[in-house]
Amino acid sequence: MTSPADPSADPSAAPSAAPSADLPADPSADRVAVAAPTPPSTAALPEKPGQPGRRRLGGAVWAALAIVYVVWGSTYLGIRVVVETVPPFLASGSRFIVAGLLLAAIVAWRHGPAALKVDRRRLGSAALVGLLLILGGNGLVNLAETDIPSGLAALLIAAVPVWVVLLRRAAGERPGPGAYGGVLLGVAGLAVLTLPGLSGDVGIGGVLAVLLAALLWSLGTVSSARLPLPANPFTASVYEMLAGGVGGIVVGLLRGEHHGFDPGAVSGSSWAALAYLVVFGSLIAFTAYAWLLQSAPISLAATYAYVNPVVAVLLGALILDEALTWPILLGGGIVVAAVCLIVTTERRG
Repeated sequence: MTSPADPSADPSAAPSAAPSADLPADPSADRVAVAAPTPPSTAALPEKPGQPGRRRLGGAVWAALAIVYVVWGSTYLGIRVVVETVPPFLASGSRFIVAGLLLAAIVAWRHGPAALKVDRRRLGSAALVGLLLILGGNGLVNLAETDIPSGLAALLIAAVPVWVVLLRRAAGERPGPGAYGGVLLGVAGLAVLTLPGLSGDVGIGGVLAVLLAALLWSLGTVSSARLPLPANPFTASVYEMLAGGVGGIVVGLLRGEHHGFDPGAVSGSSWAALAYLVVFGSLIAFTAYAWLLQSAPISLAATYAYVNPVVAVLLGALILDEALTWPILLGGGIVVAAVCLIVTTERRG
């Protein structure tokens, strides 16, 4: 699941204090700065007033879009490398604490320390959203990737919009028929993707952990659109990341991840991957996405939702030699098609 907050996603989905509840960002990649298997929905938001449907897009827009595509898609690979020698929740928690502190320093530098002041109600809301998105979404993705391939985790997380539609319906909203068609298609894709776990080819525990991560990420996304959060989206991201990061450390300690853990035994590749998730997954990709929302059509920015899992699968196969089995190819294709249907339906609604 860096955000803007693996920022992993990653790291952990749009970097906004009140994101739309339609297409959440990737839990590995971070919707709140980071990293979220990344970044929430912008698909159902109207285009900005005065913004023509067709306009010339400069090189900066395409560069920012490429960063979001590749970096957020690569956070699943980064997580897989990190958890080879670092316990999953301690890795997720430390990543988001560092990213949150860095983002807080940037906010204070750009807007003054007063920009970080929030009242208790908004602080509590941000903390709750952070726990759902980062601890629940990203932390469980870290845990799952100790047991399943990074590409499979990314494809399972790609079905987050399916959960969001169902949660919106439970909250009394009425998504269009196209959204329900996307849900049915997405469920079919998830069934195919789950086959490797049911057959014993991969750990079923990892598959279930990612499915729970996607559900919690979706719940955090829907909640963030309804709770009173800090007006400055970057300030909101700071407290979401810090709350989720501290929660990850606490869960890691409760699970006993510190017993026998020797920081000196962490591989150089795991340290490098962790630094990559903090800097690129959380800060650079998050900033690029935030800028895209102001500078490009929202419908274009939202395309990350079905590009990220494809990037993740390809990187996992090329760099980690993860197998491209028929359930992954078929189920992944079905899930991506379902996400495309939901995104385009919500955008037209």
